[in-house]
Amino acid sequence: MNKPLRRVAVFCGLLVLALLVRVNYVQFVQADQLSNDPHNRRVAINQYAQPRGNIIVDGKAVTGHTETNGSDFKYKRTYTDGPMWAPVTGHASQAYGTTMLEGVEDKFLTGNDDRLFFNRTIDLLTGKQRQGGNVVTTLNAKAQKAAFDGLGDKKGAVVALDPRTGAVLAMASTPSYDPSGIAGYSTTDEKNWIALDKKNDPNDPSLNRALRQTYPPGSTFKLVTAAAALETGKVTDINAKTTSPDPYTLPGTTTPLVNEGHLQCKDASLRNALRQSCNTVFGNLGANIGLKGMVDEAEKFGFNKEQTIPVRADASNFDTKMSPDQVALSSIGQFDTAATPLQMAMVASAIANNGVLMQPYEVDKLVAPNLSTISQTDPQKMSQPLSPENAQKLQSMMETVVTDGTGKNAKIPGVRVGGKTGTAQHGVNNDKAPYAWFVSYAMTDQGSPVAVAVVVEDGSANRDDISGGGLAAPIAKSVMEAVLNK
Repeated sequence: MNKPLRRVAVFCGLLVLALLVRVNYVQFVQADQLSNDPHNRRVAINQYAQPRGNIIVDGKAVTGHTETNGSDFKYKRTYTDGPMWAPVTGHASQAYGTTMLEGVEDKFLTGNDDRLFFNRTIDLLTGKQRQGGNVVTTLNAKAQKAAFDGLGDKKGAVVALDPRTGAVLAMASTPSYDPSGIAGYSTTDEKNWIALDKKNDPNDPSLNRALRQTYPPGSTFKLVTAAAALETGKVTDINAKTTSPDPYTLPGTTTPLVNEGHLQCKDASLRNALRQSCNTVFGNLGANIGLKGMVDEAEKFGFNKEQTIPVRADASNFDTKMSPDQVALSSIGQFDTAATPLQMAMVASAIANNGVLMQPYEVDKLVAPNLSTISQTDPQKMSQPLSPENAQKLQSMMETVVTDGTGKNAKIPGVRVGGKTGTAQHGVNNDKAPYAWFVSYAMTDQGSPVAVAVVVEDGSANRDDISGGGLAAPIAKSVMEAVLNK
């Protein structure tokens, strides 16, 4: 071979080698980046080339699919009672992606999960269409309906948990939206999507208020303060008088902390202070417990940390750097204290479960198309905010709130019900309508099967604790009854 031909051959060889290197780089190094690129339409086309698996509640699918015409996306998602289940399912949209369980479990629902490799192989060999797996939830359909119907046209959220396991039984948020309306790629879907934007609808119907909205918890946070008082030994006898002036001057200031209404809060026992919801008693207790003690107890209940259930829930807040007067205000659920409805359901759950807080979860198991179980959620202990003895003391106090306090609207004949009302100040100088809260549990001889947190953003709420009992307690009662009657 002469010299020029040899040079050409070497050059061509180098080109082939470069091509091989580039192909391997794209296929192996850049594979994940390219497959997850939002501009890669082939990924989306493949995602909707076969029916998605379903999200299951009480053995029935709350999702489905339909074939589309005039589109390179063959199937689109459908939803049964979409607005009721939207906080659980989220949406799977050809144009706008996935959220909530549709997003977290997307690979499993589309059949692309590595755990379904065997099923995909069998389908390939038999010529069957690839199928997605099913997500079986822990949700209770009757409890969910009670929560959604109870909120009605009010803005708010409900979360119900099984304290014994941490299983999510209900998760409602209103106002809501129908995920079916944005599931496709049409101009109608686009109009529906634009209408959901908070700029166009200030009620923000696509916001999951149960997980992604934090509210000042108001007097419901007094449960955490009471737990801290018992755990630190600041209070040992819940029926003994405390040393609590009324009004109480916030430490380091000349600002008085007062109670709402004509309450008998001076030196009130812890039981009576919770029954009447005395700001002065709990503000004073929080300041005496101190910043570290209050932070430690709040964080044992889950504050200051995002929760994954497996959908992400925003972290609830209890400040870790505060002056004594700010600690006092935070101890009655004001200042910068903020909680999701999930968080306050966790507080009630731990108290009801004799001091043990179980990790919340909403997916019971993942099931392959051939109905074999791929994974099962085992209940996990998250923390122990209270000793069993102190938890039972707090249960007794919460039950007094329902039998002889502001939570009477949550009474269920023949069932032990504990609760705490709350009305959280809102706005600059409390110039906006407060939030009405109610947290509770129902207990039978077999333990507590349900703990509930309800928050209602409602302009008709009164500026006292009874608004929580009037607006939120009846909703909690209906959810607890739905679980008990199943």
